[in-house]
Amino acid sequence: SHSCSSLIQFKDSFSITEDVSSYCNDYAGLKSYPKTNSWKEGTDCCSWDGVTCDHLNAHVIALDLSCSWLYGNFPSNTTLFLLPHLQKLNLAYNDFNLSKIPSEFGRFTSLFYLNLSYTGFAGEVPSQVSHLSKLVSLDLSFWANVLTIDKHALEGLVHNLTEVRHLFLDGINMTSVNAHVFMNLSSSLRSLSLAGCDLQGKFPKNIFDLPNLNLLNLGGNQNLNLDPLKLNRSSNLEHLDLSWMSFSTEFIDSVDNLQALKYFDLSGNSFFQGLSVSITNLSSLEYLILRGANFFGGLPDSMGNLVSLKFLDLSYSNLSGPVPKSLGNLLQLTHLDLGSNKLNEVTAVPNLIYLVLFDNVLNGTLPSWLYTAPSLKGIILSQNQFSGHIKEFQTKSLEYLDLENNKLQGPLPSSIFQLLNLTWLLLSSNNLSGVIEFRMFSNVPNLKHLDLSYNSLSLTSNATSSVNHILPNVTDLLLSSCNLSEFPQFLKGLKSLESLDLSCNKIEGKIPQWMQEVGNGSLTYLNVSHNSLTEVEHFPWKNIEVLDLSSNLISGNLPIPASTINFFLISNNSLNGEVSSLICNATSLRVLDLSHNNLSGTIPRCFGNLSNSLEFLNLKKNKFYGTIPPNFAQGCRLTNFNLNGNLLEGPLTPSILNCRGLEVLDLGNNKINDTFPHWLGSLPYLQVLVLKSNHMHGSLRVNSSKSSPFFSKIQIFDLSSNYFSGPLPVRYINSFKAIIDLEKIGSTMSYMGVYVQRGSGFYTYSIGIVMKGQYMELVKIFTMWMIIDLSNNQFEGGIPKVFGKLNLLKGLNLSHNNLSGGIPTSIGNLTSLEWLDLSSNRLSGTIPNRLADLPFLSSFNVSENQLHGQIPQGKQFNTFGNDSYEGNKGLCGFPVSKGCNIIEPAPPNVLEKDGSKSNIAFGWKVVLIGYGCGVVFGMSVGYVVFETGKPKWLVNLVENQQEKRRRRKSKKGNRSDRRRRI
Repeated sequence: SHSCSSLIQFKDSFSITEDVSSYCNDYAGLKSYPKTNSWKEGTDCCSWDGVTCDHLNAHVIALDLSCSWLYGNFPSNTTLFLLPHLQKLNLAYNDFNLSKIPSEFGRFTSLFYLNLSYTGFAGEVPSQVSHLSKLVSLDLSFWANVLTIDKHALEGLVHNLTEVRHLFLDGINMTSVNAHVFMNLSSSLRSLSLAGCDLQGKFPKNIFDLPNLNLLNLGGNQNLNLDPLKLNRSSNLEHLDLSWMSFSTEFIDSVDNLQALKYFDLSGNSFFQGLSVSITNLSSLEYLILRGANFFGGLPDSMGNLVSLKFLDLSYSNLSGPVPKSLGNLLQLTHLDLGSNKLNEVTAVPNLIYLVLFDNVLNGTLPSWLYTAPSLKGIILSQNQFSGHIKEFQTKSLEYLDLENNKLQGPLPSSIFQLLNLTWLLLSSNNLSGVIEFRMFSNVPNLKHLDLSYNSLSLTSNATSSVNHILPNVTDLLLSSCNLSEFPQFLKGLKSLESLDLSCNKIEGKIPQWMQEVGNGSLTYLNVSHNSLTEVEHFPWKNIEVLDLSSNLISGNLPIPASTINFFLISNNSLNGEVSSLICNATSLRVLDLSHNNLSGTIPRCFGNLSNSLEFLNLKKNKFYGTIPPNFAQGCRLTNFNLNGNLLEGPLTPSILNCRGLEVLDLGNNKINDTFPHWLGSLPYLQVLVLKSNHMHGSLRVNSSKSSPFFSKIQIFDLSSNYFSGPLPVRYINSFKAIIDLEKIGSTMSYMGVYVQRGSGFYTYSIGIVMKGQYMELVKIFTMWMIIDLSNNQFEGGIPKVFGKLNLLKGLNLSHNNLSGGIPTSIGNLTSLEWLDLSSNRLSGTIPNRLADLPFLSSFNVSENQLHGQIPQGKQFNTFGNDSYEGNKGLCGFPVSKGCNIIEPAPPNVLEKDGSKSNIAFGWKVVLIGYGCGVVFGMSVGYVVFETGKPKWLVNLVENQQEKRRRRKSKKGNRSDRRRRI
């Protein structure tokens, strides 16, 4: 018939692509499959999958192609519009590749059900949709804000859809709409969902009085105002989502009138008086979600009144103290998520299925009820301070066990190897010990994620055991520092392996031939750093994205990985020869670290072609010579460029200004013969500039009178050991706004670096700095370190007073120059200063007494000058030795031998001196050891899972798995994580 051929033509407009419907399985809990595969020409279309006909006249009246893997542009003249009798149309969870919604949808005047959610439609919602006056249900949700609706179209919808009961418009951009447009909604309305629409204005109160309203979702509308309102006892509201909004807490106080309420989400709001007791009177409540809420104080004991509660999420909410004992009364509670708080005690909840308490301050041994709770499937207790042994599990239902980052010790209990349903076992970063044979895992066939890294375990594989049935389904295998001496044989059988971490082991020699078969199609992350590998012939893994071969003994030419590579780390090896330009075929390369090798030749010019992807290029400590290419193109994304310790002669070309996001530029220890590249000052984000130990010369005077911002974000400015002359650069120092503390930086300690998607982790910058007189490698640059080093040059004239403005400065080194005049008293304003080196100049006058008040000064050197008078006494100055003052004949007082003709204080206690010194050194050791082995990437896949997303953390587990399958060639809208129904 005519309808059947229209359907066939519609089917032929799209390709079938499985992963476009993966959200279906993950979020909607529906099964996705290609329904149109059953559509065959010449057969009766009324029998086709997804098609429903009217029995009397064979008109097609309903079409359900949700979750059908359809991918492609939606034709505006599609033959679908030739089916005028359609009453129900569902195209949800397909991907129409950011097509516009055709206005012809307005033709379907018989339509009472229309679902176009999560279909990748973009652009304006056509006003013709409001012609569908019979609509009972309309769903246009999408989480990427790529659809917009204007005021008139929305007014038309509200005015014409008099029958509508279900209206889902999540994620549609409504910035141009005032919320009062919803005043006149039909009184038959049951569901209204407007999550993440960026609604403005006041939300109309009368919506809460609609007699049939069952579901209201206003989550994520941060600019939407809700007035305090008295909620009605007659309300039928069952599902209320007010997450990530700003509203008054008086609203919450009348919430106990909503006696029908089953689902309540108040995530991301602040509760200054703690949780309102009125919430705990909601005896029908089944789901309570307060993720990322800000609680001041703990939870009320009346939590135990929520007798119907099944799902409670209070993660990231600043909760402290014990978990209320009354939670133990909640017999229906199956999901409890209290992750990332400051809770110190946990109570037994009898029927729990999932317990999530990562990142709290729980200590002592693991609670004994965990071993026996009959229904427990998931235990997530990572990042706490649990100690003692893991005992035997009586329960057989466990699927997820995450105890990473605790202080657990002793062997693994044998019952773990009998848990048939176990899919996640994450035990890294504890003190577990003992020998584990891989064949012990042959009874846990469903294990997909195994992380045993950073313990004192020894893993051995018995070569005779059959390869095929050990961990056949594993996708993530993380065995860093497990005392392995070879590549385990059972890897041969792993067909779906995606991430493999064997870093920090004792594996020697070359990567064996058979390793090429391991996860050949699926492996995206491989870390074999910190071993003793000597050669790598070629990389067969065709989808590899992260490859870390750093800190081995690999010699020969630089191996070139597949062009899918994102992160390629091969520092600290013995590579030699030139870098082949084949490396530039990797057009998605974000991080390339070739530092600490013996590579030579010139730097490949083609690195400039990678401007669109490359964020981090580290060629430090090699033997590259010649000029400093590459020519960076417009739109360059480089944030860190390190060429320290080569034989490069420069000059630096202004094409680097195309890298607007550059944060770290280190060209130290080369042979660059040039004047100071003052134009670098216009890079808006430059935080670290190191030009030390080159042949740079000339003055740092700035000729232009323009007051354009210079180096306003700079934090580390190191020009030491060059031939710069003239006065110190007052103009620059005046514009170091980040050090003057005008540019507000987050006060928390954080690191500069690059985030890694897969394998989770953070790739950090490193930089060499002379600190307190000793050369140190700052492996992770704290974003709070503020250091100026202009030593070993030929600067002359006085030390400008403006240095006293640099409030946040930690280190100042002006030694070995020709500076004269006095030490300005304004240096006494630098209350953050830890080291000050003014030695080997021609400074005269006295040492200002104000310096004795600098609370953190732990290293001070003014030797080899012409200073005189009394050395300041007391506080930090009691800790400095004679060598701080040598070569100043006129200085007197402790600690030099020459007296000052006044009564001297007693010399300080020697222990105190050592104590203060060692304290400071210790702070640094922590940073350096923290870098240790594999920590850059090796944090593990487990924890990142719980960092994103809304309530259902299980969905996130799945989502993480689906991540790559979803990353398709089409340009996807950035799908932020907004979900609606549970």
